[in-house]
Amino acid sequence: METESEPYVRLATLRQLHQVMADMNTARSLADTLQTVADGVVTGLGYELACVNLVRADGDLVVAAFSGNPAAEALITGRVGSRASWDRRLTMGEQWGDLVFIPHTEGWVLDDDDVPQWYTDGPAPRFEDEWHPSDRLFAPMYSAGGPGGSGELLGVLSVDRPRNGRRPGAWGREALQVYAFQAAIAISNARLRANMQRALVRLEREQQALRASEESFRQAFEYAPSGMAIAEMGGDQHGRILRTNDALCRLLGRPASAMRRYSFSDLVHPEDIGTLLRTSAEGGRAELRLGRRDGTYVWVSLRNSVVADAADGPRFLLTHVEDIEERKRRELHLAHRASHDSLTGLPNSAELRSRLSARLCRRPQSADELESLDAAYGHPAYAAGGSHGFDFAPGSAAYDGFDHHVHTVAPENDRDDGTKGLAVLFCDLDGFKSINDRFGHNAGDAVLIEVARRLSNGVRDGDTVARLGGDEFVILADGLGRADAQDLAVRLRNEIIQPIRAEGRAVRVGASFGIGWAHCGMTADEVLKSADERMYVEKRSRPKQHRRAG
Repeated sequence: METESEPYVRLATLRQLHQVMADMNTARSLADTLQTVADGVVTGLGYELACVNLVRADGDLVVAAFSGNPAAEALITGRVGSRASWDRRLTMGEQWGDLVFIPHTEGWVLDDDDVPQWYTDGPAPRFEDEWHPSDRLFAPMYSAGGPGGSGELLGVLSVDRPRNGRRPGAWGREALQVYAFQAAIAISNARLRANMQRALVRLEREQQALRASEESFRQAFEYAPSGMAIAEMGGDQHGRILRTNDALCRLLGRPASAMRRYSFSDLVHPEDIGTLLRTSAEGGRAELRLGRRDGTYVWVSLRNSVVADAADGPRFLLTHVEDIEERKRRELHLAHRASHDSLTGLPNSAELRSRLSARLCRRPQSADELESLDAAYGHPAYAAGGSHGFDFAPGSAAYDGFDHHVHTVAPENDRDDGTKGLAVLFCDLDGFKSINDRFGHNAGDAVLIEVARRLSNGVRDGDTVARLGGDEFVILADGLGRADAQDLAVRLRNEIIQPIRAEGRAVRVGASFGIGWAHCGMTADEVLKSADERMYVEKRSRPKQHRRAG
């Protein structure tokens, strides 16, 4: 039966409970909220001890806050109990709504589990509802729903030693249950605030890092010693230059405002457009020529990489442009020296043979070779009858069947039958040795240089004049008939025999020409040997002339 003073006690308790609940929701951090929850049990609900066991990310529960006994607080705060032990506690004893009460008569089975404990033993209760020191009362706190809710377990509120020395009645149980519900809300809100604060701090740090990164990129882009450009990627404006640095503008002699009107395909040398198109946008690299404002071209190395403006934003092409003009000039100079005569500047013997070989294809020399060609090109004629009687003459259907090369043909006989072919004129200077012997090698070099000049001026663009070695020169002239080749030899001879100024005096040399014809099936050496032999035949057929050089 309720006494007259109990309603006043409950009213005072409700006021105190209202205050501690308000305090829970005004705490500034999660740690403050947890401690406020523990303190509120002692100050608002009439218990001497309270402990907040908080569920960690791994599922175990840690003692996060304690109130009512500093010695016990120092002993167990921060200690961890396994989730399995807690699940066993919350499923045994007496269920008081959402509360779990384990009387001292049953709690002995939990003495050896790993949940942190502070209770002590004592005498048996003197009356039915007297609180025993080994009694346990737990209030689970869930993230959703009130008492009876089925949300995620946030923690467990453990209470002990009611000040009135009695087990809580119906009103006390309900008050603790409501308090646990409000505590769960306060803890959830505190966690949310903490997560938001961490997210805001992280976002601010990321924004600061992004700003620093953008500034670093801007400075690296603007002040890079080599050219840099950003271009659009994809869409109708793919490849259009959006931004350039000063180094690229200086390299091409174009202002930044003008560069934004172009793409690299607009600036590249026409011969290098294929190289640019073959360059992969995903980290591609190419060496090509870009046009300057003054109409000249500069050799550059282009290296591409793709950058994204944001996680799902547009992608751009970042192009690094390095000036390699000096290196290319050295490479071209070395290549020219390797393929050209150092004295006359004409193609040398190796370059001559390379150009001649590029025009010739070789016929199969054996049945085995023919079979390998047939296997490669799938020609049906071999399967039908083998190589016997197979016509491999240049221009024949069989010859073209295994090779799509445009074959070099030659006149068939000594008369001009109208066939246009690749004429090979072998030129040997007459009387050159006597100039070297009488006037020295400097005079001989001057003669060779002048002869090279006259030969080069006497042929068409596209023809090749090469120095084979010593006083021997070779001319490759394509598209000539037999009469055309003979006329060319006469004209070149007439140019050579004119007086040449060397070492302050006028000297003369003669010239003998042999005309050979290149056609597929021959090697470069065979073609040159043929022209050389014809030159010697011409020399032997001419009457001997006793003319002193100089």
